[in-house]
This record gives sequence, structure tokens and C-alpha cells, in this order.
Amino acid sequence: STWQPSSLATALKNLLLSGKMASNVEAPERWYLALLGFAEHFRTSSPPKIRLCVHCLQAVFQFKPPQRIEARTHLQLGSVLYHHTKNSELARSHLEKAWFISQQLPQFEDVKFEAASILSELFCQQNLVDSAKPLLRKAIQISQQTPYWHCRLLFQLAQLHTLEKDLVSACDLLGVGAEYARVVGSEYTRALFLLSKGMLLLMERKLAEVHPLLTLCGNIVENWQGNPIQKESLRVFFLVLQVTHYLDAGQVKSVKPCLKQLQQCIQTISTLHDDEILPSNPADLFHWLPKEHMCVLVYLVTVMHSMQAGYLEKAQKYTDKALMQLEKLKMLDCSPILSTFQVILLEHIIMCRLVTGHKATALQEISQVCQLCQQSPRLFTNHAAQLHTLLGLYCISVNCMDNAEAQFTTALRLTTHQELWTYIVTNLASVYIREGNRHQELYSLLERINPDHNFPVSSHCLRAAAFYIRGLLSFFQGRYNEAKRFLRETLKMSNAEDLNRLTACSLVLLGHIFYVLGNHRESNNMVVPAMQLASKIPDMSVQLWSSALLKDLNKALGNNMDAHEAAQMHQNFSQQLLQDHIAACSLPEHNLISWTDGLLSKSKPRMAPPPAWRACYEDFGIQWKLARKSYCRDRTVA
Repeated sequence: STWQPSSLATALKNLLLSGKMASNVEAPERWYLALLGFAEHFRTSSPPKIRLCVHCLQAVFQFKPPQRIEARTHLQLGSVLYHHTKNSELARSHLEKAWFISQQLPQFEDVKFEAASILSELFCQQNLVDSAKPLLRKAIQISQQTPYWHCRLLFQLAQLHTLEKDLVSACDLLGVGAEYARVVGSEYTRALFLLSKGMLLLMERKLAEVHPLLTLCGNIVENWQGNPIQKESLRVFFLVLQVTHYLDAGQVKSVKPCLKQLQQCIQTISTLHDDEILPSNPADLFHWLPKEHMCVLVYLVTVMHSMQAGYLEKAQKYTDKALMQLEKLKMLDCSPILSTFQVILLEHIIMCRLVTGHKATALQEISQVCQLCQQSPRLFTNHAAQLHTLLGLYCISVNCMDNAEAQFTTALRLTTHQELWTYIVTNLASVYIREGNRHQELYSLLERINPDHNFPVSSHCLRAAAFYIRGLLSFFQGRYNEAKRFLRETLKMSNAEDLNRLTACSLVLLGHIFYVLGNHRESNNMVVPAMQLASKIPDMSVQLWSSALLKDLNKALGNNMDAHEAAQMHQNFSQQLLQDHIAACSLPEHNLISWTDGLLSKSKPRMAPPPAWRACYEDFGIQWKLARKSYCRDRTVA
């Protein structure tokens, strides 16, 4: 372990000259192969002995090697230092030398373009994007006779533009790649380029361009005859884009056929064995995602669908499966996409917990998302708005309205995503309705999410939620006919796409309106199905609300036994929510509700629960008459 490159080289020379290493190859190659063998042995040791590996590779230069060996060794050293050490400057120096020398040598494409690829990654890691771009452009320009590297470098530059939010340039490059793949006879890679472009167009909301592109991709995928795993992976990519497009539009019912196809497709892939035969066309040497990653992704979109549809137990089941799979994968794979999958899964299951009355668990999972995001600046940047939105939803659930407003306001400042912006504004409007004294701010928000005129997004679900918010406001203002109109519109839209939570919320609020108007039978016709649907979801707040109404309705109708049963259910739900509220507010993570700026500190002091919570919840749970005017305000918008 104390050998230096020069002493190692001298020892190896003596060994070779003494004839103790027999070989039929020439001596200059014998010493190179020996050093390379030592280096690889140390690199693949368990644990890896990177310092010794580097010493062996550095010893190559003591022999004054030919330029080809010199360039390749610089590449190997740069790659080892980049991937296994923090010595980025030395890695950069070796990679730059490999790139410079290899450009002067004919028929040396692999070393040349691999050096350019790794060096551009290193530049990006050092925030030297302006150095990475021209390097990749030059490599792309001189790689047109090498299909594999030309396509790979186009993908890499497109990814770089995507990370910079320059989606127009990224789409242009992917279009160039698709045409190049067509020219070199690779329909498989052409489909990869087109599907990647479709993904970016979906991000840009250029739906007029997305639809014909996805139609073309569907035809290419179906007609391509090749490796079964590659074909099925293309189909998974295609179906994932279709499913997420539907979900982004809030079309939970319409997406079901595509989602079923996707789930069947991933089952097919899991039964196929990897074919080790390499494609005959070098341009086909690409892979969208490993099979294991695709499985997690399909779990993830299934969770997204279940969450929107209100099948929360199903969402929990698939989240548990996906997180278990992720834990196994992260032991062997440090791919950043796994952390992204984990964060998105947690974001969805946190919303489920808040609905099902498990606020303490939700808060701990929010803290877990914070810790994951702290490990990656890019992950934190991409998910900061979602984090503050989740904290805002948690604040609503524990009646911390000032904190909820602060969290939602912070999230609005951080997001550029139109659907998320609309979701946040809808929930912030619910906060202002509950506070009852923020009329100017409330009307300003409602003008921006008017479902009858120029609604900002195409999402069916969000538009239905905007109608619900209008109905809720009209109810509190005593404009019951107007409230019924808005709520019936919500019901029509939510029934059309199986949006079960919005259906339950609308039914129970309509039931409350009919109760106030004295139409007890019509009220009962609304509240009973609301209770059944809320139990199926399960939505703890709607169950609490419905049971309270059922208690009074049955009293008014003279059904004393049913009234007693409803009262008992109401008491049980109240106690469960009370206990969960106590547990959540007692956690040190409760301090997160005050975080609105910058990165989180590493440690947070334990904070005692707010002194008013016990009286608030005891009154809410026991004195129904006092709570009657306000209990329907305790709703989190779907």
C-alpha cells in the first residue's frame, strides 16, 4: 500500500526482464496488460482499493507509452477519479488530456467520445455548464460516422438542456436524433428519441404537438420487430406517457384502459429473460430504464391514480410495495431517479394519511421527504414547492390556519407548474373561507380560478374542485340555491371521472344545505351515500361530518336508535381525530410548520403542543351544538 507509481513500474520492469512473466505478446504490451490487470483487480476488490488502482494506472506513464495507450490511460484515470473520489480537478486534468490526444488519432472513437461524455458530466457537476455545452456540440459534430456515440451524445446534450429548463432546445435535439436514427435504420432508437420528445412536450403543455407525436410513436412501437424486452420497454414508456397525461388532466376514469395495459405490460417484462445477444445495429444499443426501475415506476403511477380516484387503501398497498422495492434497489444502485421515485411516492402517501386521519404519520413522512431533499440540491429545488404544499395541508388538518397560509404562499412563490399553482390556490381559498375575515384576498383568488371562465388549466379534477370551493363559499354566505348549483356541477364532473373524494365532499355539503333548509329526507338521501363512500375511501373528516349530520337528521325524523348509532360513530371518529391530533402536535417535527425559507437546519428543538388544541377538540367532539356552524369548514380540498 506504500508503493508509488515509479517504484511499481521499476519492480514490474525487473520482473519482466528476469523472464518470470511468460507471454507470447511483445514486452511493451506485457507491462501494460500487467498494470491494467493489477488496476482492475484493485478496483473490483471488496472493498475497492481505489488508491492502489490509481497507482497502477499512473505507473503506465513511467514506460513512456504510445499515444493510444497514453490517451486510454488518461481516460481510465479520469473515470476512476471522477466516479470513486472527490479529486475532481485531477479527474478533469486526465479527461482533458484524453480528449485532446484522442482527437489526433484515427479510429479511436470510443476513447475520444467517452472522454467527452464523462468530461461534460464533470463540468456539469462543477456548475460549468457553459463549458459542457460546446464540448458536447463538438463531439456531436465529429461523431456522425459513429451511430452509437452520436445518439448517446445527442441524448446527453438534450438532458443538459432539460435540466436547465430549456425544453425548446432539448426538443430540437431529440428531433435531430429521431431523424438521424431513421437514416441509420434504427426504428427502436428513433422511438426512444420521439418518446423523450413527447415527454418534454407534455411538460411544456404543447398538447397539439403531443397527440400526433404519440400516435406516430404508437405505430412505430407496434410495428417494430426486435428484442422482446426492448419492445416491451418501449411500450411501457409509451403507456407511462399516456397514463400521466390523463392523470395530469384529472381524468381518472378515462385512464383506466391505459393503466391496465401498462400493468399487463410490466408483468410481461418481468417474465422475460434478458437476451445477452447484442443488437446488430450499434444505434440500437440503448436502454430506457432497467426492468426493476420500470416496475417501481408502474407502482408509482398506480399510486397516483389510486390517490386521485380516492382508493386510498389501494394507494397504501402499492406504496408499500414500491418503497420496499426501492430500498432493495438503493442498496446496489445509487441512481438519482430512485430518490425521485421515493420522494414522489411519499408525497402521495402523505396526502393519503391526512385524509385517513393519520396526521402524526404524515408529519413524520414529510420530515423524511425533507431529509431526502437535503441530500440533493436538485431534488430540493424540484420539490420545495410540493413540500410547502404538504405542510400547508398538514397545517389545515391541525387548525393552524396562519401557518397554512404562510406555507401555501411560500409554495406559490416557488412553483412555476400551472397545475400545482392551481391546486395551491384552491386550498388557500379554503383557508380564507374558514378564517371568515379575508374577503378581499379570497375574492382575488377566486377570480383567478373561476371554473366558469378562463380556468387556468385543463385539469378536470381541479376544475371540479374549483366548483366545490365556490359552493362552499356560497353555503357560508347563506346563498343556498347558488351553492347547490355549484355543488351539482362538482357532482356531475366528479361522477364522470370517478373522483370519489370530491363526490363524497359534495354529497355531504349538499346534505347539510338541505338540512338547513328543513328538507330532511332529501338531506338524508345525500348524507347516507356520502357516509358510505367516505367509509370506502376511507375519509375520516367526511365520516365525522356525515355522522354528525346523521345524528341530527335521525333525531328530526324520529329514528332514535339510528340517531344513537350515529352519535356513537361521531364520538368514535372525534376521539380518533383527537388522539391523532395530540400525537402530531407533540412531535418535534411539528416545528416544520414554521419553516418558510431556505434549507432546513439539521436539528429541530421539541416544541410543546399549542395550549388551545385540547379545549378546541373537546368542544368539537362533545358539544355538537356549538360546533354545528363550523364543522363543515374542517375540510381539506381534494
